[in-house]
Amino acid sequence: MTTEIDLYLEYANRDLRAAEANQGMNFLHIAVSRGYYAMFYAASALLLSRGFTSRKHSGILSAFGEQFVKTGEMDKEFSQMLHNAFDARLDSDYDVAFKVNESVAIKIVEDAKRFVEAAEQILRTEDRP
Repeated sequence: MTTEIDLYLEYANRDLRAAEANQGMNFLHIAVSRGYYAMFYAASALLLSRGFTSRKHSGILSAFGEQFVKTGEMDKEFSQMLHNAFDARLDSDYDVAFKVNESVAIKIVEDAKRFVEAAEQILRTEDRP
């Protein structure tokens, strides 16, 4: 049976593949956006495993820090990755004059891969419904 957590992970992996593909095609603003969403969905899956949901990005980012970083379960760098990607996604999605730097896009896509892998590792070790 597919759970909502599994669906979030499917979305995370789908958007990670989209980020990598768009980076390869030099669609850097889309790569940044999809990289952020890969992390967002992975964070959502993690939080749902603890019974937390939010429709707001700010709620997910804040709760992720509280539930996984402050507890020491995940390193602070994962929170920084998520926040940096969120900020870059806002610029690339909403500021038409913003030009995504290639090195920033590469970093966000690499961070997204690490973030999704770390989330999957945690979820594999947890007892879930």
